[in-house]
Amino acid sequence: MFLPRLARVPLALPLLLAGTTLHAQQLPAVPGYGPASTAIQRRLEQDAISGPLPIRARAHSAELSREPHVAGTPAQKRTADYVMAQMKAMGLETELRSYDVWLPHATSVRVTRMGRDTSVLDLVETPIGSDPATQLPQYLTVNGSSGAGVGEGELVFVNFGLIEDYATLDSLGVSVKGKVVLARYGRSFRGIKAREAEKRGAVALLIYTDPLDDGFVQGDVYPEGPMRPLQGVQRGSVFNGTGDPLTPGYASTAGAPRIALSEAALPKIPVVPISAANAQTLLGQVKGTDIPRGWQGGMSLRYHVGPGPVRVRVEVTTDAATAGTKTIHNTLGYLRGSEYPEQYVYIGAHRDSWGPGAADNISGTVSVLEAAKALADMARRGDRPKRTIVFATWDAEEWGLVGSTEYVEDDSLRLKKGAVAYLNQDVSAQGSQFGGGGSPSLRAVLRDIVRSVPDPRGRGTVYEAWRLTTGTRADTLEPNMGDPGGGSDFAGFYNHFGIPTADWGFGGPAGTYHSAYDTFAWMERFGDPGFVYHATAGRIGAAMALRLANAEVLPYDYAEFARTMRRYLAPVERGLTAKGWSTTPVATLASAIAALEQAAMRFAATRDAVLARGASRAQREAANSALLTVERHFARDRGLRSRPWYRTLIYASDVDNGYSSMVFPGVNEAIRYGTAAETNEEIADLVARFEAAAKALDAARAALEVPAKK
Repeated sequence: MFLPRLARVPLALPLLLAGTTLHAQQLPAVPGYGPASTAIQRRLEQDAISGPLPIRARAHSAELSREPHVAGTPAQKRTADYVMAQMKAMGLETELRSYDVWLPHATSVRVTRMGRDTSVLDLVETPIGSDPATQLPQYLTVNGSSGAGVGEGELVFVNFGLIEDYATLDSLGVSVKGKVVLARYGRSFRGIKAREAEKRGAVALLIYTDPLDDGFVQGDVYPEGPMRPLQGVQRGSVFNGTGDPLTPGYASTAGAPRIALSEAALPKIPVVPISAANAQTLLGQVKGTDIPRGWQGGMSLRYHVGPGPVRVRVEVTTDAATAGTKTIHNTLGYLRGSEYPEQYVYIGAHRDSWGPGAADNISGTVSVLEAAKALADMARRGDRPKRTIVFATWDAEEWGLVGSTEYVEDDSLRLKKGAVAYLNQDVSAQGSQFGGGGSPSLRAVLRDIVRSVPDPRGRGTVYEAWRLTTGTRADTLEPNMGDPGGGSDFAGFYNHFGIPTADWGFGGPAGTYHSAYDTFAWMERFGDPGFVYHATAGRIGAAMALRLANAEVLPYDYAEFARTMRRYLAPVERGLTAKGWSTTPVATLASAIAALEQAAMRFAATRDAVLARGASRAQREAANSALLTVERHFARDRGLRSRPWYRTLIYASDVDNGYSSMVFPGVNEAIRYGTAAETNEEIADLVARFEAAAKALDAARAALEVPAKK
């Protein structure tokens, strides 16, 4: 009954939208728009929301996920050709931006359990008869950017392979030097697991996904349910950097210098993902030290640390010597702005995957295509956006955000000058539960947009369903939103340049991440039957891009930005106290944040008053020019001490975790690893940047206060 009901959504959509339109007329004025332009914009956004269609989203998904398409393969080039053809048919200007990057593919992978019962593990994910895509040739079971060579030694189980896990092993007197280590996926980026294993002298690393995390412990496994079968494998890169490893910090264009491979921050040891079934085979023979409390997983055996007595041999060969450099392809579709063509709103998603990639990330690619179709159709009818909207699909994200990073480094001048925002779509639909995040300056815009988008399951709007599923009941509270730490294609825009970013998507139970089972058949049965959430993600994207593209005054909310920053002061103070250092600098930082909030509130009051009576083009242009610099002030040219490529001092991924966000990374890394003097220097730098951001807001307010010329 569920599937037919979802299939009827497209027919019911006009009625839903009509009801939403009536509600929209009762909403307050849109920040950044005057009274007259608010009414026009609400109508345009409803037109944009009505554009994306589930039936078309389904067709895109079926075509783009019909075969595995790893970056650097002919299959991945076919996805670029498909997207380019679709964008050309929409009437968009198109560009194929290609780069030659270091991307060695494995040519053979072998894991052998040594001893009297020597056996070679079967690394292939078992095909499923009812799912044709799983029967196609798979990319070899190896982690991207794994070291090549042979590692052999006794096996040691290291839990999640975290820094604290190794500290526990040290306390137990267990060394991994000269050993093969087995780690669970989760709790940190797999590249950190590889870094820590290599740092401690391990000769190879095996990583598996425990059933406790996304397998039968969590639900029925595919094909009976959405979770990971015991034979499922999670691939993924173990490169801890961003972009082409051989052109760090600059674009890998023709003639660009390449550093020596020995200088690149790439793993030197073999790193291979294995299934839970294979992990169980190996762990079943590991004895020695009993596991510490909390290390037991979900397999039907008692885990032990080891070392040994089982020995494992891990062998990886690659095409590095003959074809290590490969060409990747970004696709770009331009909908030129009618008034400000040199200001850009980007909406993007990566196309590459480790398998068919229906969820990760064909769902995001489909969302971008549907948003592009909706806005291109409107432009043909005469409703062209005022700013240029760029619809991007990136290559080689799975290998370290490579495609988007090379583009950002290549087009740095244009982005620094004119990029309004970057809207990211990464796994935009594999369930029905909405989530969003990004820069605090754009969160209010995203919340307002989803107030006008209908929920496909009939729970009112997406916003109302979001509040319901998150248990947000108090009118004074909003659902939590995620921070932009790292791990997806927004990094080049936000972490490198300080360009505001937003992201959203629909999630649910899933255990096919980075496996051969992330297929169209899985998506149609479990992830998004009817493809209504693919279309809904596209509706949000179309309306969000249009809101930013048409604004008279850019609708950043720096009052919310400042209030969000204030919440991060207490952890900084606790960190200083724990070190026995003075907390006086925190008060100075608090004052600077308060000054930014006051400047933001003054600006918002002036903006609303001036737009209510009408602002001249000169006033608006001057104000927007100043607004574009506000968040850029938090991006330091020399970057973080730990990672110069990461420039913003507001958010970054945790250098020792990779997945979790670190707030005020310059300050908090100094507290964690540096001295009191270095920490005070970082706080002073951050204070100066808050002060500069407040001055930029004051400049924007002053521009609006200049009397309009008659």
